[in-house]
Amino acid sequence: MESDCRIPVACCRPRVLVLHALFWGLVSLRVFGAALLSEDRTPGKQVVAPCWLLEEFVVTTECSQCNAFQARSWSSCGLTGYVERVNCTRSSRDDYKSCRSAVMEEHLFWKFEATMLGLTAVFAVLVVIRQRWLDRLASEKVRRQIESI
Repeated sequence: MESDCRIPVACCRPRVLVLHALFWGLVSLRVFGAALLSEDRTPGKQVVAPCWLLEEFVVTTECSQCNAFQARSWSSCGLTGYVERVNCTRSSRDDYKSCRSAVMEEHLFWKFEATMLGLTAVFAVLVVIRQRWLDRLASEKVRRQIESI
């Protein structure tokens, strides 16, 4: 006797149903959350682009680290913690632009190198341990085969 149900029996298990509900709940939360966040933006407030994005500029003060006050109050300090003063040529307007310092880049490079060296050492030790374990397993297997003869 055939059933009119087209859903496979495996899909009706409680664990599968809970996983489906969880998955679709997370998907809908993500979609509706993104919709709610996009509605929070006020359409009347216009964001003015900085002049150095729209026209040519000349760097008047080289890249330097922001102090505590600048880091809290200037949005250009928030990205890298370093800022340079630029003068836009057409509008003759002074503005501050976030920049990447050579000292900061060098520090990040050596941090990356130290991390890679540490990971190399950890994985080299893991390879040696695993190789010894596999060698021990192989020698035990050979010993058992010899004993069985």
